[in-house]
Amino acid sequence: MRINVTRSSMPSFEEYCEEIRSLWDSHWLTNNGEKHIALRAALCDYLQSPEVELFTNGHLALEALIAALDLKPGQIITTPFSFASTTHAIVRKGFMPVFADVKEDGTIDPECVEKLITPETRAILPVHVYGRLCDVEKLDEIAQKYGIPVIYDAAHAFGVTKNGVSAACFGTASMFSFHATKVFNTIEGGAITTKSRELAEKLALERNFGITGPEDVVSVGGNAKMNEFQAAMGLCNLRRIGEDIAARKAVHEAYMVELSGLPIGLTAEQPGVESNYAYFPAVFESREIRDAVCTALAEAGVFARKYFYPLINDFECYRDRFDSTLTPVAKRLADGVVTLPMYSDLAPEDVALICRVIREVLTHE
Repeated sequence: MRINVTRSSMPSFEEYCEEIRSLWDSHWLTNNGEKHIALRAALCDYLQSPEVELFTNGHLALEALIAALDLKPGQIITTPFSFASTTHAIVRKGFMPVFADVKEDGTIDPECVEKLITPETRAILPVHVYGRLCDVEKLDEIAQKYGIPVIYDAAHAFGVTKNGVSAACFGTASMFSFHATKVFNTIEGGAITTKSRELAEKLALERNFGITGPEDVVSVGGNAKMNEFQAAMGLCNLRRIGEDIAARKAVHEAYMVELSGLPIGLTAEQPGVESNYAYFPAVFESREIRDAVCTALAEAGVFARKYFYPLINDFECYRDRFDSTLTPVAKRLADGVVTLPMYSDLAPEDVALICRVIREVLTHE
């Protein structure tokens, strides 16, 4: 038996085949085909966003967003407690990342952000983590005070709402990842949501070589188009997203019951936030304990993930330029965190096994 940290949501084979059947009639496989158009419309509705631009993956979507903002060269404040893509996108588009520390829930600390703002600051790039939202109100206040955009890495926040408002509605724009491991997937894929039609038009150019017509290329864009097979998978998966999130919530609640009373930092509810239960992070008291838990789980056929570890500012490609001791809360979380298996059809007996292994390790430490 092998229990992986994630398991991709998929429709039935028959449903997907029916969804893609028309592609054999049209032979239109990419470049704003009928599935792309349908998925975009469905996501505008589901995410409460007037503009949704689809991409082949979340990383290229984030790079396109940074490029489309037409920012002067300078710094972008972000968090080291994220996946490599967040900082890589900043660096690959020619900006200097500046790392702010995080709060105990892993989201960027607005007080740290404000202290780091200089005349060279061009944008703030916070990250919603594990289905938890950043302090969007305080970040918005800072953005308005200094006249700089906030662009969210919302890779973990699909379907998350705060006081009924979608995570897609905060800031200047938000990037969503539709990778196979996410709550909602299009196999690979991603999107940018924004209220700005002007920005959406620039994103469309960034996605398709800057082409506006058969003989017109108005800007230097790239190629990041979502194909029809990806979009078809998205249409299928969107039909069951409510069921998937409800099932994830049940898994989350089972973990909370099984692990209660143990010396573990567990996911806390955020006031007004309806989570998507994207991940189940558990924070242990030290790296040594966390590693012992991971080893014991692997021996039992359970493959958890140290996510996010190491910090981005400890990566080999960045560590000579940055000092992770300047983000001590993020450092401590990274050293102790492990995300346990989480997916909609994770069996209750598997949750019980995982928690039994963890309990055995902790009671013998």
